[in-house]
Amino acid sequence: MARSDPTGFLATPVETVRRGRGDLGRIAAIVTEHEAVEVVLGLPRSLSGREGPAAAKTREFAVRLSRSVAPVPVRLVDERLTTVSAEAMLRDRGRKGTARRAVVDQAAAVLILQHALDTERATGTAPGEIVEETR
Repeated sequence: MARSDPTGFLATPVETVRRGRGDLGRIAAIVTEHEAVEVVLGLPRSLSGREGPAAAKTREFAVRLSRSVAPVPVRLVDERLTTVSAEAMLRDRGRKGTARRAVVDQAAAVLILQHALDTERATGTAPGEIVEETR
């Protein structure tokens, strides 16, 4: 997970929350603790922009997450190549093997959020799509 500064200018890492029992509760606690005004969630797509099984699972998770953090909105944004970019960035900064793997998810979260912040600042429009709760 990552968060931005109060001005929405800079994304910084928070922690890695592993998927599984208790993940939604932990994310909701972090959202509350950091007084988040929106949650940005990466949507995995292929290089061509198509959505596969991973994107479908992410969309399902996003709906459950939106219920857990309501009334804070959840936004899905394209995350193509963020993990690859995060790995390369950490490798270039001298992080090796296990140490790199331990923080790659946080680095990817920072890249996803920073891209969303930069896009919104440049265009005046938030990227991606708001998750609509289904009943």
